[in-house]
Parts: sequence; C-alpha cells; structure tokens
Amino acid sequence: QVHLVESGGGLGQAGGSLRLSCAASGIIFSIHGMGWYRQAPGKQRELVASITRGGSTNYANSVKDRFTISRDNAKNTLYLQMNDLQPEDTAVYYCNAVTSMFIWGQGTQVTVSS
Repeated sequence: QVHLVESGGGLGQAGGSLRLSCAASGIIFSIHGMGWYRQAPGKQRELVASITRGGSTNYANSVKDRFTISRDNAKNTLYLQMNDLQPEDTAVYYCNAVTSMFIWGQGTQVTVSS
C-alpha cells in the first residue's frame, strides 16, 4: 500500500507563489504515475498536473506556464511549484498516486487573495 501526505498549502496573494509537497511512503515501486488534483467549493475535482514514472508531464490549460510538477525520487516526494497565483486557483489540492488503484492524500487548502 502507498500512503501520501501533502504539505505546503496556505494563504497566497495574487501574483505570488506557493510550493506544495507530497511525501509518499509504502510500496513506492508500485506507483505508475503521480499527479495533483484540486477541488474548489461547489466544483468537481479536476486534474492540475501529472507526471509519469518516465518523467513525462501533463498540465491543465488553466495552469500551463504557471505551475510546474516535479519529483525527487531519492526523497519519494512530489512537488507542485505554483507561480503567478490567481484567486481562481483557490481550492483543496490533493496528491494522487496510481498503482493498481487511485491513492489520495488528505488534501491541503490553498487560498489566493486578490
């Protein structure tokens, strides 16, 4: 089994930056890919960015050129660098790992003020 713990959320200002981290533990070799999702109040959870085991990345159009997903394999940690934050980025951000199932972290709140 894989366990995910997010950190790094909080309050940011429009135009500012935040970095989210997701520490993975457990059967790491079973992970095919990882990603960040977010869910704003009253909206469905949506994919923000993903990275495959081979390192290929994918981004939602709304965050392209502003957010960067990366990972440190030595630390078993996934990151999401968020630059030029906008109020519409306000949401709970969830780390996700794909094994034989979808594994979710507990989520971290990101609030962006204008």
